[in-house]
Amino acid sequence: MPLWVYNMPPLLLALLMVVVIDLLSLVGLFLTRRFVLPHFHYHDGVNDAVSGTVQAIGVFYGITVGLIAVGVWNTNSNAADLVSREAAAIGALYHDVGGYPSPLREEMRQKLKEYTVYLINDGWPEQRQGRISNVGSKMLDDFQTKLYTFEPASPGSVAIHQETLSAYNKLIESRRLRIDAVSSGLSHLMWFVIWVGAVISIGVAYLYRIEDWKIHSILVLLMSGFLAIVLFMIVINDKPFYGTVSISSDPYQLILDRVINVTY
Repeated sequence: MPLWVYNMPPLLLALLMVVVIDLLSLVGLFLTRRFVLPHFHYHDGVNDAVSGTVQAIGVFYGITVGLIAVGVWNTNSNAADLVSREAAAIGALYHDVGGYPSPLREEMRQKLKEYTVYLINDGWPEQRQGRISNVGSKMLDDFQTKLYTFEPASPGSVAIHQETLSAYNKLIESRRLRIDAVSSGLSHLMWFVIWVGAVISIGVAYLYRIEDWKIHSILVLLMSGFLAIVLFMIVINDKPFYGTVSISSDPYQLILDRVINVTY
């Protein structure tokens, strides 16, 4: 899906998808009734055959779309978990750094605070546009430089240093997983299957023999409207870090308010 779709308000996007898909479905129905159906020779039992085909396609397409929707929802949930893990790693590392001597302790804590503030104020808005800046990586590189230059002189400081290194590695791992998840989403092939399946599901309903075009139109509108809502649910959850309905930076704000700003 184009990225501008994710920047739309969800209600507006839902209405747009329903209206566009319904209009296209009605246009297809009009063209089919005008130019295709007159060439067919209908007889008793045709509607039953069409109904069976619609049900069969609906079942298989429903299962396919349902599995895709579940997978997209799981991806969204996992992305939210990555954010919480990174925020928790920042808080744990901030506490571990408290065991270092001054002024190194203050310098490293300041770096972590700058990184957290950057994520909230600058990194997250860029991420919602699909952009990943190197500023955050440079901040953590500066923190790493200070961390690696420390030479523990006692068994206690050795233990603290090892624990801090472990916490730092967890932070780096969580950050990399989050960045990888920013560009995640359904492939073009999956979207092709979704849209082609939707076209076939609605197109089969054109073959019903219904004399009153108003009734036929209502049936097609109901089918296409329902498909539009399902597709909207997939779209809105496909890119968990994009657009207006994306994962928030609240976990980082929580760490900043309750850990960093309290103890710094």
